[in-house]
Amino acid sequence: MANEHEKEAAARESLRFIQDGQVVGIGSGSTVAHFIRLLGDRVKNGLCIRGIPTSDHSGERAVSLGIPLTTLDECPEIDVTVDGADEVDPQLRLIKGGGGALLREKIVASASKQLVIIADSTKRVPVLGKFGLPVEVIKFARAVVQKKIEALGARVALRRNGDKPYLTDENNYILDCHFGEIADLDWLARQLSEMPGVVEHGLFIGMASIVLMAEGSEVFELRRGK
Repeated sequence: MANEHEKEAAARESLRFIQDGQVVGIGSGSTVAHFIRLLGDRVKNGLCIRGIPTSDHSGERAVSLGIPLTTLDECPEIDVTVDGADEVDPQLRLIKGGGGALLREKIVASASKQLVIIADSTKRVPVLGKFGLPVEVIKFARAVVQKKIEALGARVALRRNGDKPYLTDENNYILDCHFGEIADLDWLARQLSEMPGVVEHGLFIGMASIVLMAEGSEVFELRRGK
């Protein structure tokens, strides 16, 4: 329950970055679920925004709470996106994709003027990599990409949903790649991005503007370079 209180506290703090008339990127995951609920309350009370969700699940939840949605076709520039993370390091570099939405999350983040990450204290790490790095791949390339990633030193597992492979909203597979502590994030990101068949990876480097990190009863605002 302590983590849930922290998640809600971080989500509530993020609302101060949301202003009337904005296009708002809506992330995915358990922490963002609190944000969507709180944003829905604000909309009911008169806040006028349009949301762009990073997953079908977040979109459905937003619609159920009366949050109006738009698309990147209509609004290719997003004012602010609020999303979660699986790990955050001191330079505000992230591992994301534990919920399977990393591709859309990275696209939305790349289109955002400001990316606000909300997280509970368990997500703060000195070095990224304890959490398995998600890599989204097309089905045809799964075996080839898995072999190449294993050659980089990772233990790789195809994510599953029961007895079947997990499918993303874009109908791709996810490989969960366990590197341990990652010494050179930039190098690994390049290696993964250059592999044919890799759609996207869960390293978000230089993308987070602000991290709202809840620890106990406090929420700390972290910015790159501070």
